Amino acid sequence: MYVAVKGGEAAILATHDLVAEARRGDESVPEIAVAQIREQMGLACGRVMNEGSLYDPDLAALALKQAQGDAIEAAFLMRAYRTTLPRFGSSEPLDTAKMAIRRRVSATYKDLPGGQVLGPTYDYTHRLFDFALMEPRPAPSPLAGEGRGEGSRDAAGASLAKAANDSDLSDPSSNPSGHLLPQGEKEREPLDAFMPRVPDILGAEGLMEEEAPPEGDPRPFDLTREPVSFPAERDVRLQAMARGDEGFLLGLGYSVQRGFGNSHPFVGEVRVGEVCVKFVPEELGFAVDLGEITLTECQMVNQFAGSKDVPPQFTRGYGLAFGHSERKAMSMSLVDRALKTREFGEAATYPAQQDEFVLYHSDNVEAAGFVEHLKLPHYVDFQGELELIRRIRKERQERRDKHADQANEALPEAAE
Repeated sequence: MYVAVKGGEAAILATHDLVAEARRGDESVPEIAVAQIREQMGLACGRVMNEGSLYDPDLAALALKQAQGDAIEAAFLMRAYRTTLPRFGSSEPLDTAKMAIRRRVSATYKDLPGGQVLGPTYDYTHRLFDFALMEPRPAPSPLAGEGRGEGSRDAAGASLAKAANDSDLSDPSSNPSGHLLPQGEKEREPLDAFMPRVPDILGAEGLMEEEAPPEGDPRPFDLTREPVSFPAERDVRLQAMARGDEGFLLGLGYSVQRGFGNSHPFVGEVRVGEVCVKFVPEELGFAVDLGEITLTECQMVNQFAGSKDVPPQFTRGYGLAFGHSERKAMSMSLVDRALKTREFGEAATYPAQQDEFVLYHSDNVEAAGFVEHLKLPHYVDFQGELELIRRIRKERQERRDKHADQANEALPEAAE
């Protein structure tokens, strides 16, 4: 049993006050608002929503604030809150082909139906500090475009012209609004409403593995309500990875690329945007729109040499994540393909190919709990081990002394 410490409850309550004090920091610095975190730290909110298994940008921002930016602690808060929510049912399958695209790139085809959309990305930044961000920029006036006051469009144009005179706008780094748009960018045509997925293009040629729902199209497994057994089916694996730790999946995906998975993937497509969520109430019998959520989808294309029953073709790895989470979706798709070894008759040699290893160790909330519980009192356990070590050392010394005495007794006899 654990040994109780007198005054323990008072000490724990005191730590709550200390946490609140540390969270607030220097009170001369303005407190950060949840809305600021939601709008200006969207990538962090996306990670918390994924690993917390709950889509709510406001709660994700609140969790990050409460956890002082600790993503795993924030995900724990999200999961704890999620357990209190009622379940009304399951939404209809999402159609990501109808996604309102923000970003869409492919490493396999240069010219795609609907085109490539670079969108917001850090891929082409120089990874140099932008010290201009040290100073906050003033928020735009709510009167912008109304009348001819300070907030009018003419006033805004005059300010931009003044900035152009104060700095050389031929240098993109001196542009106060970021970077100059390429010529004709403002006149670009709107994006297509329907953009087919790249693997579907390969599938039309018969070059991509076919993916069809199981016979009878059963309801997907819910690992939050049912115990997981192995070998796990793909719906279980995808669920576990969708809420798994991004860093863990990134490491496994990296291992696959470095030779611990016998895979050479291509990014068939990464797309980011908004998708409509639909739900069919029992009393209505038809789908109604619940709203839109931001998703990132990645499909990796991998070569498969074929087998006795399957001709050579491309196979796919799939990743889907809340928010703008390209690294998570890409890592997930790499590991998804690695875990399909059983379906293709391949040997599961490496960690990324073993579903039990991946699923049991990708959950960072569970992993953090098991690691950090070592900080809790283990007084009795340790005392038991301490006594055991002392007894073993004593017995060892007694044996050494006995052998030494026997050796000393044998020396005079040998001399005679």
